[in-house]
Amino acid sequence: MLRELALGAAGVVVFICAASAHVTLETREAQVGAPYKAVLRVPHGCEGTATIALRVRVPEGMIAVKPMPKPGWKIDTVTAKYPKAYDYFHGAKLSEGVTEVSFAGGSLPDAYYDEFVFTGFLAGDLEPGKVLYFPVVQECEKGVHRWIEIPAAGKTSGDYPEPAPALKLLPRM
Repeated sequence: MLRELALGAAGVVVFICAASAHVTLETREAQVGAPYKAVLRVPHGCEGTATIALRVRVPEGMIAVKPMPKPGWKIDTVTAKYPKAYDYFHGAKLSEGVTEVSFAGGSLPDAYYDEFVFTGFLAGDLEPGKVLYFPVVQECEKGVHRWIEIPAAGKTSGDYPEPAPALKLLPRM
């Protein structure tokens, strides 16, 4: 019995370590039609080397995106037309905005953990129960991780070695 408990506990530790090895979102559920603060957690570098750049593609339906300044890092954004106009606050319509955010020029050693943050608004016409994916490319002094895999129907993020961070959409309260 003690041996089985020890093996079970070891399995949980391995699962937790494997799960935390990916770039993930701190908050993995959010309401449609509401602001959302995306906090990308970066737990390691590549091949033991420091992370020197991080790029994230903003999913369709997240609008009015603004990155948070990060000391020591240069932030760039790509702005483009949205596939459609979205309702925003006070009757405003947004038809273009930030579709990609890049952080570069800093150095996050492999032995350390950090967070990269941006905020935006989850459009009110997004479907509750669906999942938005935030594909991320992590560049390091040696190597690259492409956290861009989006699960096919019937699969989960756990079925992929480099899954994109995921956000489950909740109904409005």
